[in-house]
Amino acid sequence: MRILKFRCSRISHRVLFYIHTGRFFRRHRTDAKKTTTGQQKLACFSQRYILAIMGCAGVANALIMRACLSITITQMVRPSNHTSESGEIYHDPDACPALPVTPANPSKPVHPGEFDWDEKTQGKILSAFYYGYIFTHIPGGLLSEKFGGKYTLGLGIFSTAIFTLLTPWAARMGSDELIALRFIEGLGEGTTFPALCTLLAQWAPPLERSKLSSIVFAGVQIGNVMANSMSSLILEFIPGGWPWVFYIFGGVGMVWCVLWCLLCYNDPSSHPYITEKEKRYLQETIGQIERKKDLGPMPWKAILTSGPVWALIIAEVGHDWGLYTMVTDLPKYMNDVMHFSVAQNGILSSLPYLVMWVFSISTSALADWLLKVEYMSITTLRRSFATLGAVVPGLGCLAASYVGCDKVAVSVLFTAGMGFMGFCYASLRVNSLDLSPNYSGTIMALVNGIGCISGMGTPYIVGILTPNRSLKEWRVVFWIMFVILTLTNFVYIFYGTGEVQPWNDLSEQETSSTDDKRTLKEKESNTTQDDPEKSIGVK
Repeated sequence: MRILKFRCSRISHRVLFYIHTGRFFRRHRTDAKKTTTGQQKLACFSQRYILAIMGCAGVANALIMRACLSITITQMVRPSNHTSESGEIYHDPDACPALPVTPANPSKPVHPGEFDWDEKTQGKILSAFYYGYIFTHIPGGLLSEKFGGKYTLGLGIFSTAIFTLLTPWAARMGSDELIALRFIEGLGEGTTFPALCTLLAQWAPPLERSKLSSIVFAGVQIGNVMANSMSSLILEFIPGGWPWVFYIFGGVGMVWCVLWCLLCYNDPSSHPYITEKEKRYLQETIGQIERKKDLGPMPWKAILTSGPVWALIIAEVGHDWGLYTMVTDLPKYMNDVMHFSVAQNGILSSLPYLVMWVFSISTSALADWLLKVEYMSITTLRRSFATLGAVVPGLGCLAASYVGCDKVAVSVLFTAGMGFMGFCYASLRVNSLDLSPNYSGTIMALVNGIGCISGMGTPYIVGILTPNRSLKEWRVVFWIMFVILTLTNFVYIFYGTGEVQPWNDLSEQETSSTDDKRTLKEKESNTTQDDPEKSIGVK
């Protein structure tokens, strides 16, 4: 016991000596610095741009897992040829000629395929995703506004990754099982855009809104580029064939979910690594750095009777008709009509989205500059950019169907035309934030959800209109696309706006009206005190 007491006394005297000389605090300060080094390094980066980059990666992953089936299905199914009575291969006179596969001409090897699915069945499989996708937009918007967009988005993409990994198993079970799995996969991914809009409302200052939104939504183009190009390379060079497309992309989606949960937060006030300078800047420009949790009941009547909201919805339906026609069916056109190899198909099908990405980033910077120098109003800018993003793509795709079998001209027209869809990301995609920052998630849910009607319809309609896979049949598809893009854009030109709507914050309206009434009463009372004759009604 004496020895123990002696040792304890020596330890206590040593601690007192360290405290007296400052060595104790220097040691602990050093340890604290070591633990916060990572936080300090992370705080050096602008957290709103980290969120935008991670959001872009999330959208890209979502689009990759959604769109990779479009090119992979061309190698999953058995090739079908129309044959004459003598057994010779017959080519439709309206279709581009395909070189026969012979030992002397092995440039286009025949893929065996596992499944005997006709064009209608393939259309049902490709459209099944959007039947589930449409159902979870509004719930996703409501959940993200109530609980924040971080976990709403993360859980949605996590479920999509799981079902992507299960796709080969479902396909081998049968076409009905694959349709059911794609439907469920769509349910999980329906929360993506509403959750991102809720996050951007908390993180994007008004003069950076086009830029940050375009960075996030540029993931659509990046995802389509990766889905087509990487899928074709996997199909071409990795032994084992098409199942590896889903295994690789599903695994990448799981990795993104982990990084998203570690790096991103619902709003600036809950972010542990954000600097005070950035937090103060966001508070001054946005008006608040924390999600507004006391919005009151959702103004459904005001939203559903709003002309600008319905103009945006109609314009989005037209935009999505053109986009989904290209996303789901351009690889089939390049394979069935133009007869490109799988590697060529992947690269050429991805080029329009690469150019679209460049346009979306550059035009968003242009939009922010035009608003900053006050060259045009926000409404004029949104309408002008939406028009360029609708009419030019329709004309480009229509012209591609009239140049015949000139592969270079077809590739250039598709690429240039679809590139102009990048203008929509500084107009239609950001317009829900303009109309109502507080309810942008719900508005985006309505806009993107109803727009999914296009995704539900286009693959199936294309399958019905192109049973023989001829150029003449596809020309009808592109005429329909051009007409829908143009007509829906006219509605947006007449009724669309970029101004905040009065129902964005009803509580502020009630407060301001109460303040006005109180001010009016104070003026009346002051007038009465100044002129007593008015209070007794002297004639």
